[in-house]
Amino acid sequence: MINTLINVFRIAELRNKVLFTLAMLVVYRIGHWIPLPGVNQEQLTKFFENQSSDSAFGKIASVVAIFSGGAFSHSTIFGLGVMPYITAGIIFQVFASVYPPIKKIQEEGPTGRQKIIEWTRYITVALCVVQGIGWLTYLGNLGMVYQAWYHNPIWWVMSVAALTAGTVFLMWIGEQIDRHGIGNGVSMIIMAGILTQMPTAIERIKSNFDPADPQKLGWGAILALCAGFVIVVAGSVLMTVAQRRIPVQQAKHTKGKRVFGGQRSYLPLKINHGGVMPIVFASSIMAFPAILFATLTQRFLADGGWPLHISSWLQNQSQPGAFPYVLVYIAMVYFFSYFWITVQFNPEDMSKQLKEHGSFIPGLRPGPRTAEYLETVITRVTFVGAAFLSVIAVLPMVIHSALNIDFTVSQFFGGTGLLIVVSVALDFLQRVEANLLMRNYSGFLAGENEDAPRLRSARA
Repeated sequence: MINTLINVFRIAELRNKVLFTLAMLVVYRIGHWIPLPGVNQEQLTKFFENQSSDSAFGKIASVVAIFSGGAFSHSTIFGLGVMPYITAGIIFQVFASVYPPIKKIQEEGPTGRQKIIEWTRYITVALCVVQGIGWLTYLGNLGMVYQAWYHNPIWWVMSVAALTAGTVFLMWIGEQIDRHGIGNGVSMIIMAGILTQMPTAIERIKSNFDPADPQKLGWGAILALCAGFVIVVAGSVLMTVAQRRIPVQQAKHTKGKRVFGGQRSYLPLKINHGGVMPIVFASSIMAFPAILFATLTQRFLADGGWPLHISSWLQNQSQPGAFPYVLVYIAMVYFFSYFWITVQFNPEDMSKQLKEHGSFIPGLRPGPRTAEYLETVITRVTFVGAAFLSVIAVLPMVIHSALNIDFTVSQFFGGTGLLIVVSVALDFLQRVEANLLMRNYSGFLAGENEDAPRLRSARA
């Protein structure tokens, strides 16, 4: 590991990419602390501290904080994060599967993809304006905005423009990381926002640690938490890289007296093909019933009677950790897992591509029979992947409820944040490794690096 790190910084091109990526993330964290003018930051911070992490609002705030780096708690210019950009990308992915003209544009190659990226940016700006107005209105209703500013139209224009510019700037940083750095830019920004919450979780554990007090964490609990964290991360890594490999045979072609082709390869299908998106969709939707029932409870509080009892019961059952909530949550994860695989994977197109490239699955005829087989396999694989996602999604709530551990700590034992960090970290390491292998390979054959003269002399 140490030699690998030394090699990373020994190669000038790779070193510059890594340092550029780190510099862009530092810029992101600096902008994270630039407050939005007109907002009472002290009252807003106290409001978020008083909100229970497993309440309905706390659940929505935790989901949004994953994509904004927690900037909502003090309302900075990066308060919206990259969530509007991700939402715009998802919109076009869904439209491409149900609207043939967009799908046709996507299949045009680099030109078509460039059009989709341009349209995605426009939709991102529109979503920023809508979400910015909604967020500022919510703050105003809570009394978090100074009244002299809240009734000033110039402040509204300035604040919405600042939030929009912050998201656009983050989008630009992500594209610069894609172009000049290493790793997926937007994913690296999200991972940086998640990891910044880890010191807070460590501080919560430290403040709740007292071996002499049976009501607090002792050495046994600390060791159990560390062991559990290692096991969960290892399982997440295993399921993230797990594949179902389908053997593919290439047809043989005869030209004169020579035979070409006939190689045997495989078609990799990820067990967790949907990634983190099913949990994101399920978490977002499951937060709204709790808000609805909480509003109804407040509405019936003065009248009392059976409507109040029903709404109170529904509110309690819709809280994270309650048994009905967990069951519905798991069902939503399964639903969105199959929905996402339907959007992302088309067995008929895959079968057509195999046929066009002269490849086939042994024992199956190219065409509809291959498409039917691929659909059966991906359905079974998705079932296993959805089961894994369900365990990861429910695990933080189970640890929080059963062991009475703060949700700030238990969220690192599963959920959206852990999967994003694992996926992005694996992608980053794979790209670094690919750059190292490419450097050694090209230097060994073409003599383009500093070791080439020594290798050539040794070979001679």
